Amino acid sequence: MVLNMMGKAAGLLAGLALVAGMAGCRVHVDKGANGEDKNVQVDTPFGGVHVNTDQTSAADLGLPVYPGAQQVKGDDQHKSADVHLGFGEWELRVRAVSYATPDTQEQVTAFYKKALGRYGDVITCQGNSPVGTPPATSEGLTCEDNENNANVKIDRKDYGTGKDSLELKAGSKRHQHIVGFENPKDGKTDFALVALDLPAGVDNKPGKSD
Repeated sequence: MVLNMMGKAAGLLAGLALVAGMAGCRVHVDKGANGEDKNVQVDTPFGGVHVNTDQTSAADLGLPVYPGAQQVKGDDQHKSADVHLGFGEWELRVRAVSYATPDTQEQVTAFYKKALGRYGDVITCQGNSPVGTPPATSEGLTCEDNENNANVKIDRKDYGTGKDSLELKAGSKRHQHIVGFENPKDGKTDFALVALDLPAGVDNKPGKSD
């Protein structure tokens, strides 16, 4: 479950760091034990980018941990992350954390269908197609990836699940909670918990702001 959003943010960070250096703005980097950039903060007069890795938990996303599941750490493919980009009124935030359990995918799915209910309707997606009903939440969230709304495109590869993976979703197009699964392997179920907060205007339907 590669968090491609981390790579996108890193590219933006490089440009902002150059601007910050020229404008006298603040750049702060905390290094990990192996010398990697663990926490990066760039603040400019126009906005900033904050990237934190390996510090996000299920509770930070407003979801419970599946009983007995262990957070996956020490693996670049499964790093937990909190990426926050803010420029004036334009804000984007992606929080994600990966877990693994010896229980079946069906057991984990049943648990999170109930847990996600606190955010409204829960839809089940296989790739971009709905499985069962409802096919969309009452707030307009569907199984389709967002297509360049509000000048941003987020797809499942950005937050860690594969092209045809199973996902549970709840919320609206702008504020989403997602549980995404990898294909079961080695007797384990690997899954990612994700919270997406997208910029205003991501849902362009009349009367819909969230």
